[in-house]
Amino acid sequence: MSLFRDKIVWITGATSGIGLAVAQMFARGGAGVVLMGRDTQRLQVAYDEVCTLGGHGMVAPLDVADRRAVEDMARRALESYGHVDIVVNSAGLNVFDRAMHQITGEGWARVIDVNLSGAFNTSLAALPAMRARREGLIVNVSSVAGIAIHTMVGVAYTASKWGMRGMSLEMAEEEWRNGIRITALHPGEVNTPILAKRPIPVSEEDKHNMLQAEDVAETVRFLALLPPRAAVPELTLVPTVRRF
Repeated sequence: MSLFRDKIVWITGATSGIGLAVAQMFARGGAGVVLMGRDTQRLQVAYDEVCTLGGHGMVAPLDVADRRAVEDMARRALESYGHVDIVVNSAGLNVFDRAMHQITGEGWARVIDVNLSGAFNTSLAALPAMRARREGLIVNVSSVAGIAIHTMVGVAYTASKWGMRGMSLEMAEEEWRNGIRITALHPGEVNTPILAKRPIPVSEEDKHNMLQAEDVAETVRFLALLPPRAAVPELTLVPTVRRF
């Protein structure tokens, strides 16, 4: 099915986890996908999968915390495709030493720079083109850690996700006048590679009961298929079996 045949989608964190699942979902719908990530080799693998699944696109090796690199990506993508319809900000990380008595200033800065400033940088780069066409959708993949306190994720991750929620809601309130919809998507625990950073290992049974990356991708699909008159400022998705 070519549900997204004429759509151009920018995806951060596209080499694994939620970002890769979202890229695969849009590729199945025939979308043009701009894949962003730091690992060039893994980006190429993701790009090959996108093409195999029926999509097309380009790779953009970059660190979303680098605003100039994101601006350069936006320029190249807009030169190639002329517009951007959807942005999915799914790049995210955490550090192992994450409690307040453990975390370093460098660890704090890195989490905030990628999780929060990275989403800001990509949104900032996309919005002028969206405003020009008076349409667009930005999905900021936040977390339930952005709406409630979960001490296992640590102080920096918590701050980044609460910040992403606030940024998303403010953006949504400002940009609806330009025909642009912004959603803060708050998944519960998801079985993705970020779990390897947990100080306490996660069992295979717990991973099985968690949301899978494909579940989050299907939620993004739902948002992308809504008519332009319908906006979802924020949405929470949790596993049926919840550990917390």
